Amino acid sequence: MFVGFGTVTNVATVLVGSGLGMLVGHRLGPHVRTTVTSALGLVTLLIAAQSALAVSDPVLSDAVGDSAPTLIVLGALVVGGIVGAALRLEERLEGLGGWLQTRLTRGGTDGEARERFVEGFVISSLVFCVGPLTILGSLDEGLGNGADQLLLKSTLDGFAALAFAASFGIGVMASALSVGLIQGTLTLVGVLLGSFLPDAHLAALTATGGLILVGVAIRLLDLRAFAVADLLPALVAAPILCQIVIATR
Repeated sequence: MFVGFGTVTNVATVLVGSGLGMLVGHRLGPHVRTTVTSALGLVTLLIAAQSALAVSDPVLSDAVGDSAPTLIVLGALVVGGIVGAALRLEERLEGLGGWLQTRLTRGGTDGEARERFVEGFVISSLVFCVGPLTILGSLDEGLGNGADQLLLKSTLDGFAALAFAASFGIGVMASALSVGLIQGTLTLVGVLLGSFLPDAHLAALTATGGLILVGVAIRLLDLRAFAVADLLPALVAAPILCQIVIATR
């Protein structure tokens, strides 16, 4: 297998899954599609909870102290949210979705079609790209340790893309671009920099990513709509804050 095989496979499963979802989506009534989306929200919440539990990882506690892990995650989300809001990441991501919609659809430029496309693109991009398997799997493959984690993620994303596309349409297929860009970049980082994050830093990053996924799940469950993408810089802030705490102990 060549380096990048996991990402290529992931992009393919998203395209195939969303294509199948679009084929059967028109045969499903609004109630069925809403139920499917809610089910995905619950599964996303389960995955998010599993990731967020990394905040109690003994490796992280040993490195920063027993009381610091939660504060590191909180600080990362606050700092990341401020940076993301200043950069208007959610707005820019939605703008990208709208731009793609005008070029990938015909005659579907009305407000409702655009909103459905953008929502599918944004939510799918977040679900497929925020989880710890995205970061750890991509870095691991770049380090030459194989693509097993990304192949597992590819299978999960394929089924999720099918269900998402049945509800949101072609916007889900467009999220394959996000998968290719983000995972490809992370794999390249792994190739160029080697193993640069200790286990404690990875645990902080994983816990922070888990809480961001909670936000995605809340949107999928239609409990509250808020700018989840604005929190993405927290994934960078978490290991930095972890290092700061370690250095000042």
